[in-house]
Amino acid sequence: MQFSTRTQGEFTIVTVLDTRMDAAIAPELKVQISQLIDDGATRIVLDISQVTFMDSSSLGALVSLLKMVGNRGDLIIAGATGIVADLFKLTRMERVFRMAASVDAAVEAIAA
Repeated sequence: MQFSTRTQGEFTIVTVLDTRMDAAIAPELKVQISQLIDDGATRIVLDISQVTFMDSSSLGALVSLLKMVGNRGDLIIAGATGIVADLFKLTRMERVFRMAASVDAAVEAIAA
């Protein structure tokens, strides 16, 4: 799995650089982001704007990460489009996760 991490104020922005989030990368995604949480990141924006395919294993990994963050912070999904956004809607996970159209919109939503 390829991703980049940057800090923007109190936010940790994680951008997934792969176009697929599937069973092959879900475990690594979980490990990498859980390490950020363990290191103290509590406000995480996951930018999936480059992802064009996502399966249930990655969605399960995201649910697990959301539970890890718990009430200590935020995990916002940014940039979901196309069939990726449809997956969130079909599974009603857009009601579970905070969703934003872009990283900037996510940062503004949390900061507000």
